[in-house]
Amino acid sequence: MPRKCSIHFLLNKITPMTRPLSLKTTLKIFLLVAAILLTGIASYAQDDVPDRSFTDTATVSKEELKQIESYKNETAGEFTPGRGFDAFKTKFASLNISGYLLARYINQLPAKQTFRDHLDREQVIDPRNDIQVHRVFVWFTGFLGVQRFRYNLTVWGLPTTQQVLVFGNLTYAASNAFKFGVGIAPNLGARSLQGMWPFFNGSDRQLTEESMRPGFTGSIWMTGEMLPRLNYNISVGNNVSQLGVTGSQLTRDLTTSASLWWMPTTGEFGERGGMLDFENHKQPATRFGVSYTHARDDRFDPVSDSTSANTQTKLSDGMNYYDRGALADGVTVQRSNYDEGSVDVGFKYKGFHFQMDYFFRYLSSIAADGPLPVESIFDHGGQATISQMLVHKTLGAYLSSSYIFDQFRRNPWEVVAGLSYYPVQSRSWRINGQLIYVDRSSASSYFGYYLAGLKGPIIGISTDILL
Repeated sequence: MPRKCSIHFLLNKITPMTRPLSLKTTLKIFLLVAAILLTGIASYAQDDVPDRSFTDTATVSKEELKQIESYKNETAGEFTPGRGFDAFKTKFASLNISGYLLARYINQLPAKQTFRDHLDREQVIDPRNDIQVHRVFVWFTGFLGVQRFRYNLTVWGLPTTQQVLVFGNLTYAASNAFKFGVGIAPNLGARSLQGMWPFFNGSDRQLTEESMRPGFTGSIWMTGEMLPRLNYNISVGNNVSQLGVTGSQLTRDLTTSASLWWMPTTGEFGERGGMLDFENHKQPATRFGVSYTHARDDRFDPVSDSTSANTQTKLSDGMNYYDRGALADGVTVQRSNYDEGSVDVGFKYKGFHFQMDYFFRYLSSIAADGPLPVESIFDHGGQATISQMLVHKTLGAYLSSSYIFDQFRRNPWEVVAGLSYYPVQSRSWRINGQLIYVDRSSASSYFGYYLAGLKGPIIGISTDILL
């Protein structure tokens, strides 16, 4: 089957083309258009780039403070510290220390479950009932030489899976329109990857995006505000997700991704662009976005190994796509094209928030060590949430739902209801409780709420702090 991305696939469904554009040609056209746009709006680039992370608020004017406090999405919330504590700051360099901690209880019911996967094989589920100090971040951030050049050293721990990583990134803000970075960053396939963490409804992502989103990897990127209230982000990375994959396992194929988001009414969407209208917008705040990731994905292990280092890509029954037997008994997928995109729309006004995301994922040009029953896999699905601050900056409630239309016609779905309480009237400390009912979970990870095939209620109680 010829190699083609999901954009080509969808376009050919709508308007047949005798000679579809190749991926290389598409990327060249995209880069040319981007270059023209960026060159044409260079005059808009502002030299005044506020340092939002390291400013002593007691020494700045109200006007400067307003600019510093302006709500901007960052490259990735996971790598964006809180306000933290200034260890030192001179004209030459600074050091700020910030942290995050999440403690969580999860109970997946009923306690004993099995399910039948898309090949009608019975699989045993081991539902969770545990209390964990689930996730810890410590950030060491600052500037060196000039405030435009910034570093971020991150220590990340996940006691639930006994994983500890140390990583970071470097960024240079040439202007508000041109900010460059290198380090660990997201593939830009979902809005939730681009700034809003940890300000989700609960402590982790919903079913649809957790099932189909890409992950984080070593990247170079460029981001900024190309036109007033119109932002872009483009990146090139190593793979769909580098977690658990070493440099010796990587191939020469790189990922490419891009995202645009437009905030036409107020130019912002709340702190980190997160869930809930915690800020109680007096004017309607709106955000519209589109994101896309392409990769020549790989299992990163020999075909002789039954399991794969690549666990990011899941089938709609929650099984690991690159594990032996995922698509056919005894057959192992070695690599395939991975094309994933999403569109999102959000609205906030006077404590009310509506958010909807729709995802598309196309797996094609599959290379395997035996015959497969399919040549490609196309899944799509959406999620929507509504929330209301019941008590300003103190108590918020939300309802959400997810549904996936998958090629194997399993159609996983969920409904969620939850409450978030902020004891100090700040997003810095939250107590959250929520109830999920999931049917045939397509997500499977000890990072989040779900295991493959789960059907039933999931109780979650958590508290987290962002310093």
